[in-house]
Amino acid sequence: MTDLIPTGLLAELSHRCPLSCPYCSNPVQLQRRSDEIDTDAWLQVFRQAADLGVLQVHLSGGEPTVRDDLEDIVRVCAEVDLYTNLITSGVLLTEDRVQRLATAGLDHVQLSFQAATAALSDEIGAFKGFDKKLATARFVRGAGLPLTINAVVHRKNLHHVDDLLDLAISLQAERIEIAHTQYIGRALQNRADLLPTWPQVQATNDLIRRRRKDLRGRLLIDYVVPDLYALRPKACMGGWGRELLVVAPNGDVLPCHGASSLPDLPLDNVTENSLHHIWTSSPAFQRFRGTHWMPEPCRSCDRRDLDFGGCRCQAFAITGDPARTDPVCELSPDHRLVDRLLPQS
Repeated sequence: MTDLIPTGLLAELSHRCPLSCPYCSNPVQLQRRSDEIDTDAWLQVFRQAADLGVLQVHLSGGEPTVRDDLEDIVRVCAEVDLYTNLITSGVLLTEDRVQRLATAGLDHVQLSFQAATAALSDEIGAFKGFDKKLATARFVRGAGLPLTINAVVHRKNLHHVDDLLDLAISLQAERIEIAHTQYIGRALQNRADLLPTWPQVQATNDLIRRRRKDLRGRLLIDYVVPDLYALRPKACMGGWGRELLVVAPNGDVLPCHGASSLPDLPLDNVTENSLHHIWTSSPAFQRFRGTHWMPEPCRSCDRRDLDFGGCRCQAFAITGDPARTDPVCELSPDHRLVDRLLPQS
């Protein structure tokens, strides 16, 4: 059991998506449409989430707008006072549907861009969608909804960060998230092609510092140094099983969106157990919750209640053992493995 109360729910409504981005963090083996839970099951999830104490729901995928029941989902979330954030590529949205979602009670839209030009954006996403994204941004603002631009960055598009900031301003976004690729799922398979060089990271860090000063009061810029170049890990998802629930398209409930990659982690399903039971008693949520599981040097570290051991998926991807100290940490006995991964030029 736990006294912790989750504040957020990531609802992966579907793994279906018209784009094919090499940095996608979804599992390599995507769940099929026939495996997706139905509308009633999702509505039950959101009602239970509200009862559990969840405040905000992130509607994601894949591409969440492939589901015809999205308006019903948003409407029920609004009825139980859940703040809804739609995370979308925008390429399937029409002005009419954006307006319907706003009328249903949608609170916020997070729109992804792969780059600041059509040529590179369409190349990275393997889909001709850049102009559709621009149109969706206009539809969102026209419907009176707040807009965040999300840009996952890597070696192939870091040189577009400056232009992406200008693009966000031109689209009247209130916020932009410059998010370095997380190397799980499909992104892990493409890590060698996507990892930026240290000069690229340094240049981006300097650019962000300068533009934050220039754009203060006009655009909120969220930016985090890429994990593999950090000296200490961050608390992944606020700590394993501490703040967030993830529900996969088939109804499996996970402590983080990459947890399905970990071996021997039994997952409970919303069609078989309540969210309350899963949050408080599921072995998957208990496995790395808190600090009891930590090896040294984590167990004795004065940051153990700040980073909660870092990322378990990252530890597994690099060392083969999810219970190892996150190799990103400079104190980890496996830190040398990170150095070997980084490109030299």
